[in-house]
Amino acid sequence: MLATRQPLLRKFWYPVIPVLLLKNGPKPFTLLGRDLVLWLDGEGAPVAMDDRCPHRHARLSKGWVDKGQLMCGYHGWTFDGGGRCTRIPQRGDDDPTSIGVPRYRTALRCGYVWVALEEPVAELPAFEEDGDPAFRRIYEFYEPWKCGGLRLMENSFDNAHFSFVHRNTFGKFDQPEPSRMNLHPFENGFGFTMDTVVPVKNVPLSVKALNISTAETVRNNTGIWWMPFCRKLRMRYPTGLVHTIVTAATPINDHSSQIIQIAYRNDTEADAKAADIIAFDRAVVTEDREVLESTTFDTPIDLRRREEMHMASDAPGLLMRRQLLAKFKEHGEEEIHGWTEGLSAPMPTQFGVNHPSANEALCLEMTYTGSAAPASPVPAAGTS
Repeated sequence: MLATRQPLLRKFWYPVIPVLLLKNGPKPFTLLGRDLVLWLDGEGAPVAMDDRCPHRHARLSKGWVDKGQLMCGYHGWTFDGGGRCTRIPQRGDDDPTSIGVPRYRTALRCGYVWVALEEPVAELPAFEEDGDPAFRRIYEFYEPWKCGGLRLMENSFDNAHFSFVHRNTFGKFDQPEPSRMNLHPFENGFGFTMDTVVPVKNVPLSVKALNISTAETVRNNTGIWWMPFCRKLRMRYPTGLVHTIVTAATPINDHSSQIIQIAYRNDTEADAKAADIIAFDRAVVTEDREVLESTTFDTPIDLRRREEMHMASDAPGLLMRRQLLAKFKEHGEEEIHGWTEGLSAPMPTQFGVNHPSANEALCLEMTYTGSAAPASPVPAAGTS
């Protein structure tokens, strides 16, 4: 599946950037191959527009916000939050309002700006832990991977890789048989839940992160997949600890995704430091990344093509593929694919945001200062 060529994928919400990063000016982000500029208007509401000035196609993300409006850094053309041009300095009293830049729907949730390029066919995912006073929110990762979003999603529900990929963190190498799972598809066909019980080993990094001293423990897991590239994993431990992670693989282009992960915990900083929690989850995710970036990005979803072989524990990933293909067909689409052996996928020079983004400093600042904005229940209006 080539994500940028499936029109239906434009009709979902994707988290694209921490709102904190917009407080010092506009930022670029590439979503499904479309270059966007993200910024905050005079009311502090997020705006997403095409990152091209209609005058000479300079990137608007090279400009700045002036009195709640976005000014192009090339000739000073200025645009309001609706994408309408409000001022052309060189044209005196001429009316610039017939000039505009395409603007897209935005919403705030969990400290991130979410964007939908077209009228969404599904609501934003809702995370019950977010806003619950029993849970703290820990921002973990915000970084680009050379990996298709569906690869990460099916990996998140794959019990069979623990003993191998995660043999140095929590996987039990001498017990490779995967735990059984129970799948429950959504009635609307836009995802599913999965229940499973997973025995895990407890290494020094996880001892600090979980505040559990035994050599082994058990996770009672409930996973949720929201089509196309968002999941939640709620892990319950025998001590009463609940560790929930929300992960999104926002599609930059066909072969790259911006990986966003947030953790929710029902303990306190005194029980386990946020930095230690991030360190353990970072070790686990790094193991996944090394393998996933070696996979082909064009994940085949039409099983009739028989491009891959499967086993019983692949059931969650196969369900994802069937549900995606069914939704494509409901909207008059077929799977568009084009990967061939030997096709290279070089890392793009322009990722989600044009600044150093893969660092814990940003996540820790968001976690400890509470500087991320609260959730916005009503998405901002927009046009595509």
